[in-house]
Amino acid sequence: MKAYRVALIRGDGIGPEQVEATLPVLQSIMEGLNVNLEILEVEAGDECMARRGVPLPEETIETIKASHVCLKGPVGETAADVIVRLRLMFDLYVNLRPAKAYPRVPCLRPDIDMVIVRENTEDLYKGFEYTTPDGEVAVALRVISRRASRRIAEYAFKLARARKRKVVAVHKANVMKATCGLFAEECRRVAEAYPDVAFREMYVDAAAMNLIKRPHEFDVIVIPNMFGDILSDEAAQLVGGLGMAPGANIGDSFALFEPIHGSAPHLAGQQKANPLSMILSAGLMFRWLGERWGDGRCLQASQLIEEAVTETLREGVVTQDLGGTFKTMDVGRAVAEKVLKLAEEGG
Repeated sequence: MKAYRVALIRGDGIGPEQVEATLPVLQSIMEGLNVNLEILEVEAGDECMARRGVPLPEETIETIKASHVCLKGPVGETAADVIVRLRLMFDLYVNLRPAKAYPRVPCLRPDIDMVIVRENTEDLYKGFEYTTPDGEVAVALRVISRRASRRIAEYAFKLARARKRKVVAVHKANVMKATCGLFAEECRRVAEAYPDVAFREMYVDAAAMNLIKRPHEFDVIVIPNMFGDILSDEAAQLVGGLGMAPGANIGDSFALFEPIHGSAPHLAGQQKANPLSMILSAGLMFRWLGERWGDGRCLQASQLIEEAVTETLREGVVTQDLGGTFKTMDVGRAVAEKVLKLAEEGG
C-alpha cells in the first residue's frame, strides 16, 4: 500500500487552529479508508522568521521536495516569501479556487458552483517593480507569456469537460492590449480544440459585476494572476465568506493545498476560526493524489470529506462567521466523525 508523505505547514494566526481541526479528519480518512499518510511537519511563516531569521528554511524546502504533496495553513506578513516562492519553485502554475453554495450557509444563491482557474506564476505578482531615483515614480512590469497562458487555458478546458462544459476567459484586453490581448488570444486558440465546451470572454469589470448579478451561470473561469486573486475573494463572499474558501496550487508533478485567505491574527487563539476552508483544501488534496497516482481510495476520501462537510453544515455545526456558536475544534471533530461514519457505511 502506497504511503503518501504530506509536508504540513501550520502557518500563522488562525493557521495552527485550522490545521489542528483538520488533523482528526485526516485521521478518520486513514482509519476509515486505509489511506496511509505520513505527516511531516515543517516550519514556515512569521513565527519561523521571528525564531530563525528566515521565513522558509532550507530544511523545510528539502522536506517538501521529498514529499508527495504539501498541506499549508495561512501565513502572515511573510506570505510572499513563503507561498509565492513555493509556487515559483515548484512551478505550481494552476491556482484552483472553488466557490460553491452549501446548505445552511448564507449564500447569494443556492445554485452557485464555480471554479476559478487562476494563472499562478506571472503577471504583476512576479514582483518586477522599481522606483525612479528621485522617488517620484514607481513602475511595475506585467509579465504575460504565451506558454503560461496556453497551459492555464488547457487546464481550465480539461476541468470544464468534467463539469458543466463552460469556460469564461476573464481579462481586460480592451485596455491592456498587449498583455491581456496575448492571454485572450491563447485562450481562444485552446478553445478551438474543445468544441464540446462553450467558450466566451468577459472583461474583468463586467465579470466582477456578473459574479453578483448572475453567479449561477459561471462554471469555470480562467483568468490571469492578479485579477484571479481579486475575483476569487469576491466569489468566496457569495457563498459564505473566506472561511468556506479552499484552494489548490497545482503543477505537473507536485501540488500544495491551502485556504485562500490570510492568517487573521485578530482571531488567533480564540477558537473562532472556521476550519472548513482548511478541511475542504484537504479534500482537494486527496482528489489530486487520487488523480495523480490512480488511487481510488484517495478519490473516495475527497468525496467523503465533501459529503461530511455538507452534512455537518446541514446540521448547523458552524463557527461564528456562519452564525453559529461552535468552536474551531468542534467543527473539525464533527466532520471527522461523519467521515468515519460514512466510510463505515460505504465499507
